[in-house]
Amino acid sequence: MEFHLDRGSGVATYLQLVHQVKHALRLGILVPGDRLPTAKEVVEKLAINPNTALKAYRELEREGLVIARPGQGTFVERALGGASLAEHARLRRDLLRWVRAAREAGLDQEDVQALIASAVGEAFRDDEQAPATRKDEIA
Repeated sequence: MEFHLDRGSGVATYLQLVHQVKHALRLGILVPGDRLPTAKEVVEKLAINPNTALKAYRELEREGLVIARPGQGTFVERALGGASLAEHARLRRDLLRWVRAAREAGLDQEDVQALIASAVGEAFRDDEQAPATRKDEIA
């Protein structure tokens, strides 16, 4: 796994690292047993303070996602996400098709992100408010 930083995002550096690990866990890029780069490797690659990398790893450990093994490194303890990797791949293909259609319709990246965030929020709100009704709609 390679970390990257968006220094203009306004998100704390350690949180960016935590989010990237969680994202990789949800997408199956990281699986239980995988070793994360050492904090020293992260510090050298990103030119960040060693305490920042250690803070990110401590946060992941506190959440039970990774475990530090002294002298060996930090390893993924558990995965995230509820669907299979095959289902992720199918959904990703469908989403890519939709995003390309949105771009062809003239939407820019921020437009697409706003639409997706709105749809995700609406779908999860609907499920929380009336799960039985949503199941009826699908059937």
